[in-house]
Amino acid sequence: DDAEYRHDPIFNLNVPVSCPGVPDDILDPRNTWEDGDAYHKQAKRLAGKFAANFKKFKDAAPEIRDAGPQA
Repeated sequence: DDAEYRHDPIFNLNVPVSCPGVPDDILDPRNTWEDGDAYHKQAKRLAGKFAANFKKFKDAAPEIRDAGPQA
């Protein structure tokens, strides 16, 4: 309940900075890639796919639409 979070601007998620029993460095997926720029490019690509797929749900409430990835 008292965890510190960082906001992931691409996926629009709050991600814990630390979690008992989990190495801190893997909580930021960028840290698991050898090339941080390649991670960023792929993350933006994936977020774009989420956004494109969500266009099928035109009647979704704005708060639901806005909660998804920000491609």
